[in-house]
Amino acid sequence: MDSVAIINSLKKNFALDPQTSKVLVVGLGHTGISVAHYLHKLGFNFAITDSRDKPPLIDEFLQVMPDMPVFSGGFDEAAFKVATHLVVSPGVPLTEKSIVKAIANGSKIVSDIDLLACSVNVPIVAITGSNGKSTVTTMLGEMAKYVGKKVGVGGNLGTPALELLEPSTELFVLELSSFQLERTTVLNAAAATVLNISADHLDRHVDIQNYAQEKQRVFRGNGVMVINIDDPIVDAMQKTGRRILTFSIKKEADFYISHKQGVEYLMHNQQCLMPLAQLPLEGRHNAANALAALALGVSIGLDEQVMCQALKTFKGLDHRMQLVAEIAGITWVNDSKATNIGACIAALQGYDRKVILIAGGDAKGADMNELTPAIKEKAKSVVLMGKDAGLIKQALNDCVPVYTAENMAQAVQISAGLAQVGDSVLLSPACASLDQYKNYQDRGDQFSKAVLGLLA
Repeated sequence: MDSVAIINSLKKNFALDPQTSKVLVVGLGHTGISVAHYLHKLGFNFAITDSRDKPPLIDEFLQVMPDMPVFSGGFDEAAFKVATHLVVSPGVPLTEKSIVKAIANGSKIVSDIDLLACSVNVPIVAITGSNGKSTVTTMLGEMAKYVGKKVGVGGNLGTPALELLEPSTELFVLELSSFQLERTTVLNAAAATVLNISADHLDRHVDIQNYAQEKQRVFRGNGVMVINIDDPIVDAMQKTGRRILTFSIKKEADFYISHKQGVEYLMHNQQCLMPLAQLPLEGRHNAANALAALALGVSIGLDEQVMCQALKTFKGLDHRMQLVAEIAGITWVNDSKATNIGACIAALQGYDRKVILIAGGDAKGADMNELTPAIKEKAKSVVLMGKDAGLIKQALNDCVPVYTAENMAQAVQISAGLAQVGDSVLLSPACASLDQYKNYQDRGDQFSKAVLGLLA
């Protein structure tokens, strides 16, 4: 779409007009900067505000746009008062007092995903869920590339959505968080999925029902719904009158797993697509991810056999069930991206043998009792660390041996002392990382460093 068509779409959907609108971009992170470049290119009047005294990206931003008004060190009431539209970054809660007041005074909320949706006339595939969304997004992106599509992959994962805007792009594959979806209103994805729902971000959502409602917004419009029928909350999201494709690792669905002559296959209806053993990722939850990606690909017309070729070469993502090393017959796996209970449970259930689990961090208000059955079934012992280690220990109530570590190096040393030949040690924290680390990547890197230190 050219700039005239984009502006007409923005006017129609949001009364967003370069001549009359005053836009306030709230939050100067990667998303905020992508919004600023987008608005600048289209000739909009806008300003930026950030609650931090010195946002990490402000210097490089001001080198590019030195005359741009930036209000930092708290939200400036005057900036909110004159704003006709707010583009609020996902990291900023909509319950922020200044935002609530601005909305009450007539300001419209627009998300970066809304801006993208108003700017393209090619298919968008939208992927959300508590766990697996980064893997499925990347899988589908790789499948599209194998088929020969020019694809933009990003959103909550990697590149902000608006940075993906290129005239030659034929398809967008977006990972979307609940925070992105709660402020998005005009997205009509060609195909969309909620992979699963488990307790996450309950420090920002009222309860799991509210969290699920925000996730369900991904299905607005009339595109294909890809539904995980193994998850009762997701299964209940099916809408009559829509094209629906289902997937399951437990029972027959449109996409499922079946045994044929002693071999497990990924299936589409009665067609064998590929042996499950040829998927180079650990854990049955990754089989579910592959089925979801295949269903989404079929929804938008990608060739199944070519998609399977892409799956056979897919090595997974860093910090997501990533094999770090095998040392003295012990396998060490980095699943630091497991920042909630559901992700940890999925990782544990992917094993057909018991593991030594390293867990803990910031529980974000989640009920750690939900973790107990999976740990009781799948863990030989647990090494806990971080702010809410005590909460997890209390929830486990001695159902397995529990050890406590001060830091990752100590957790790895304790695990090495417990592990025997044939064991796996799994870092799958079930918690956020910010109590001890910069982010989950830093936590995973510290784990890998400590594991590789065992070789020395």
